[in-house]
Amino acid sequence: MPRPPILSPRERSLLFIAHPGLWPLWPVLPLVRRTRGHQELGVMFDFHGTTGRTGFGAAVLVCNLFELPSCERDLLALPREVYDSADEVVDAGWTVD
Repeated sequence: MPRPPILSPRERSLLFIAHPGLWPLWPVLPLVRRTRGHQELGVMFDFHGTTGRTGFGAAVLVCNLFELPSCERDLLALPREVYDSADEVVDAGWTVD
């Protein structure tokens, strides 16, 4: 059986962001952004796959995975950064954690 190709961190992040079915902790995907010694935590949430809500496929909820609220209303109240594509999420420095 051939071995899967080795992906760069960018390629890996793009693959996971674009395919929620690959998320090991579905419906959430933990993300991290490291810049100049500073670390920010965030998550993507598969709103479309859980509740049918659209418009959040490239949104990062800025929070700690372990402090996520349990209801959709509270998730939507979290601070967030909204992008147009997985590429923009990664270009903003977010990577799959």
